[in-house]
Amino acid sequence: MFGKLNTRQIVFCGLFTALAAVGAFIKIPLPPIPFTMQTLFVVLSGLLLGSRLGALSIAVYVALGLIGVPVFTQGGGLGYLLKPTFGYLIGFILDSWIAGRVAESVPNPSFKRMLAGAFAGLAVVYLCGMVYVYILCNYVIDKPMGFKTLIIYCFLIFVPSDSVWNVIASLIAKRLRGTLNLCGRQA
Repeated sequence: MFGKLNTRQIVFCGLFTALAAVGAFIKIPLPPIPFTMQTLFVVLSGLLLGSRLGALSIAVYVALGLIGVPVFTQGGGLGYLLKPTFGYLIGFILDSWIAGRVAESVPNPSFKRMLAGAFAGLAVVYLCGMVYVYILCNYVIDKPMGFKTLIIYCFLIFVPSDSVWNVIASLIAKRLRGTLNLCGRQA
């Protein structure tokens, strides 16, 4: 799937893995899910690196957290699987892939195309995150959460900030994408 990566691709994947980790610590802690800058870096990884390298960089970030490196907003380790935010981390991998796939589907994507990819990916983040929170709270940790509460606390309060991050990421990507020349079907 990933084939052989060249040095430049490895460096940029590592950079976005690190940016996702840094973005986790630039946060406003609100229960049950904190606001972070991760959305910006996740979307940028897909828009600038393309679907496969963007998803790889975020998958490496998630793997690092699961093996115990404290890169998530509340630490790391396998215990993180029982935290409500883990569903959003799964969604981040898909977000990067979707945003990248939409952007790389044409040779020179417009700002609107990148923004559409960013929002399509974000919809998947919300879907994964909300399903995970609902199942975890209602069936695993016995802290029942109704659908209305789920929509308010796991979706609506994040839409404004995540929308801003998507616009910023799309603007940055439009400006840098041709310069970096990382996207597409490189070996």
